[in-house]
Amino acid sequence: MRHLKKGRKFSRERSARRSLLRILLSQLIVRGRLTTSAARAKEERPRVEKLITVAKKGTLASQRQLRAELPEHAARRIAAVLAPRFKNRAGGYTRITRLEPRPSDSSERAMVEFVS
Repeated sequence: MRHLKKGRKFSRERSARRSLLRILLSQLIVRGRLTTSAARAKEERPRVEKLITVAKKGTLASQRQLRAELPEHAARRIAAVLAPRFKNRAGGYTRITRLEPRPSDSSERAMVEFVS
């Protein structure tokens, strides 16, 4: 049984799953909006929220944490653009909007975007 097990596996090994989530994170940060499956969107949301909260601290340690999790260009963008944008907001930086199913296989789709 899967009681109290966090996270989704996405039918991938650990390294492939981490790579997938890292790519989704960087694309969301760079583009500001991401259309993906509903499960991936639900998995991404808490990760990006925590990274923005870390970036808001603005310390050297927080910058190093961002660079450990994200590619260089995404880490710079989250620190320079997104952290000041959400300076006065205590969480809830993103929203998930459900979209119509994908025509080919009817899988649930969702859009993750930053709130204004």
